[in-house]
Amino acid sequence: MARKTEIPSSYYGEPQKFDPTFRGPIHNRSCTDVLCCVIFIIVILGYIALGTVAWIHGDPRKVVYPTDSHGQFCGQQGTPNANKAILFYFNILQCANPAVLINLQCPTTQLCVPKCPDRFATYLDMQYNYRYNKSHWEYYRQFCKPGFDNPRKSVAQVLRDEDCPSMIVPSRPFLQRCFPDFITRNGTLTVANKTDFKDGLGKTRSVTDLRDAANGITALLDAKEVGIKIFEDYASSWYWILIGLVITMVVSLLFILLLRFTAGVLLWVVIFGVIAAVGYGIWHCYWEFSLLQGKPDADVTISDIGFQTDFRVYLQLSQTWLIFMISLAVIEAIVILMLIFLRRRVRIAIALLKEGSKAIGYIMTALFYPIITFFLLAVCIAYWAVTAVFLASSGDAVYKVMSTQPKCQYANLTCDPETFNKTNVTKVCPGAQCTFAFYGGESVYHRYIFILQLCNLLIFLWLVNFTIALGQCTLAGAFASYYWALKKPGDIPACPLFASFGRAIRYHTGSLAFGALILSIVQFFRIILEYLDHKLKGAQNAFARFLLCCLKCCFWCLEHFIKFMNRNAYIMIAIYGKNFCTSAKDAFFLLMRNVVRVAVLDKVTDFLLFLGKLLISGSVGVLAFFFFTRKIPVIQEEVPSLNYYWVPLLTVIFGSYLVAHGFFNVYAMCVDTLFLCFLVDLERNNGSAARPYYMSSELRSILNKKNVKSRPGKKK
Repeated sequence: MARKTEIPSSYYGEPQKFDPTFRGPIHNRSCTDVLCCVIFIIVILGYIALGTVAWIHGDPRKVVYPTDSHGQFCGQQGTPNANKAILFYFNILQCANPAVLINLQCPTTQLCVPKCPDRFATYLDMQYNYRYNKSHWEYYRQFCKPGFDNPRKSVAQVLRDEDCPSMIVPSRPFLQRCFPDFITRNGTLTVANKTDFKDGLGKTRSVTDLRDAANGITALLDAKEVGIKIFEDYASSWYWILIGLVITMVVSLLFILLLRFTAGVLLWVVIFGVIAAVGYGIWHCYWEFSLLQGKPDADVTISDIGFQTDFRVYLQLSQTWLIFMISLAVIEAIVILMLIFLRRRVRIAIALLKEGSKAIGYIMTALFYPIITFFLLAVCIAYWAVTAVFLASSGDAVYKVMSTQPKCQYANLTCDPETFNKTNVTKVCPGAQCTFAFYGGESVYHRYIFILQLCNLLIFLWLVNFTIALGQCTLAGAFASYYWALKKPGDIPACPLFASFGRAIRYHTGSLAFGALILSIVQFFRIILEYLDHKLKGAQNAFARFLLCCLKCCFWCLEHFIKFMNRNAYIMIAIYGKNFCTSAKDAFFLLMRNVVRVAVLDKVTDFLLFLGKLLISGSVGVLAFFFFTRKIPVIQEEVPSLNYYWVPLLTVIFGSYLVAHGFFNVYAMCVDTLFLCFLVDLERNNGSAARPYYMSSELRSILNKKNVKSRPGKKK
C-alpha cells in the first residue's frame, strides 16, 4: 500500500514561539512601512492640489443650470436670464430621444424662458390673430429670441433667421426643460386633450410624433410625480422614522450588553425566535394563498400587471403569497440544517460571544467609535463628489455644428456662433446650427480631465479603505489589550481605545495605507469592469460578455479575500506592531494552521450575529408596520397621512438594519480579535505557571485546558 503523505506543520509556517516578555499589544514600537506612509502623505497633498485646481477652473453652475444655444445659464442670478430658469426647444420634433435633450445636443435652437407654453399655437396663427388682438403676439414673443419685435415678418424669414419657433405645444417643466404635457386618456395619448396638431409648416402632425421625439419622457414624468409623493411622505413621517432608529440603537446596545450575562439564552432565543417567526410567516402566506385561490381576479400573474406604486395591488394576487411562502420555506430549511450540523460548535461560539460582551462592557467607548469612522467617510465622500463636479464643469463653452441631415460633412465639428452665419456650412448643410455642446478646452489640463477623474476615484477609494482600516486596527488594539490582561479588569490599561488609536496613527499609518491601497486597486478595476459591462450590454459578441463576466467574478472573489486578509493583518499589526506584509503572512499561516476552527467557529459567530441583526431590524420593522398601517389602537391618531405607507416602513427597516449593523460591526471586530488572540494563546502557552493561558475559564473548560496554579513560596 502506498504510504500516506502528511503535510508538515512548517508548511503553514512555524507556530508562535513563546516570548516570556509578551504581555499583550506591544507598546515599544517603531514606524512600519515608512515608504508607503510618505507616498500616502504626498498623494493626500496632491489630492488637495487637484481639488484646488478643479475649484479654480470648474463652475458647478454648469451642472446646476441648463444652458441655452449661446452657452448662457438659465435662471442664474445677476444675468438677463435670472427670471428665465427653464430651457425651451424651438422644434422638439428634431430631437431624437431624451438623452439628446438632457445633454443639450438637440439640433434646434434652445432658449431660456420664464415658463413653458400652455397652449397649441403656430406662428402663422399668431400673425392672423395679431390683426384683431395684440395679446396673441405678447404671449408668443415669450418664446422668441430676446429683442425680436416684428410680428409681421414673413414666416420663411423668421424660420430662416431662427427668430421664433414655427409652433409651440402645451408643455411642463422637467429637469428645468420644457417637455410636451403628455396625458393618457382611455388608452389614447393626448396633449391638451388633442391627438393631432399643426406644425406651423402646413402639416398636421400626430401627438405620437412628439412622443417619438421625447421617447421615455412620460415615464420620467410619472417617476417625478412618484418622487414628489415620496418626498411628501418623508416630510410628514421623518419624526417617527427617527424614533424607530433610536429604538433600534437602544435595543442593539441592550442586546450586546445582555450577551455578557445571558449569551447562551439570548442566542438560543434568537435562533428559535427566527425559526418561529419564519414558520409563522410560512403559515400566514399559506393562509393568504388559500383565501385567494377561489377568487377569479387573484389568478393574475405579477408580470401581467407590471410595476405598480401601490404595493397593496400585489397583495391581492395569489402568486405573490406563493412566492413569499416558497422563499420563507427555503430560508427555514437552511436555518434548521445549519443548526443540525453545527450544533456542537455553537457552545464555543457562545463562549466567544460572552467574552466579547465582557470586553465591550469594559471598553464601552468602542461602541461609539463608528461615529468617528462615519464622520471621516462623510468628509471623503463630500470631497470626492465636489471635486468630481468641479472637474466635470471645467472649461469654456464648446460649440459644434448640429445638422438634421445625416450626410452633412460638417456635423459635430467645432464652430464659432459669432461667425457661423458667414461660413458656407449653412449652404452645404441647410438647417445646420452652431449649438452649444459641452464645456472643455484645448489646454493640457482640459485634455486630461478624464484621467484626473480616474485619479479622483482611485484616491477616494484609497482614503475610504484607509479610514475603515484605521477603525479596524484601533478596535483590534483595544480588544487585544483586554484579552492579554491576565487579571481582568485590573490589568487592562487605562483608555485602551485612545491608546490604540494613537499607536495606529503614530506607528502604522504606512501599513494601513499599504493594505488599503491593495484593496483600492482591486475595487478600482472592478468599477472599470462594471462600466465596460454596462457599455457592452447591447454587444452581440457572446465570448466578450462571457470573458467580462468571468473577470468580474474573479475580481469579486479577490476583493473579498483581500478584505478578509486585511482585517486579520490589521489585528496582528495592533498586537505585534510589525509591518503589513509580515502581519498578513503571520495571520494567514495562523489561520491555515487552524483552518477548521476558522471555517466553523468564526463563521458560526458571524451567522449568529447576523441572526441578531435580523431579529432587531425585523422586530422594529413589524412595529413600524403596525404603526404606519394604523393597527395600534392607542396611537392611531398620531399616525401621519401618507401616500405610500411602505416609504417610511422600508426606510425604518433598512435604517434599523444599518444601525444594528454598525453596533454589531464593533462586536464582530471584538470577536474576531479575541478569536485570533485565542489561537495565538493556544500556540504560545501551555497552562503552566510560567506560560498560563489568557483565555477565559469557560473556553478552557470547553477545550479541556487548565492553568496550573503555582505552589506557595514557588516562583511563578
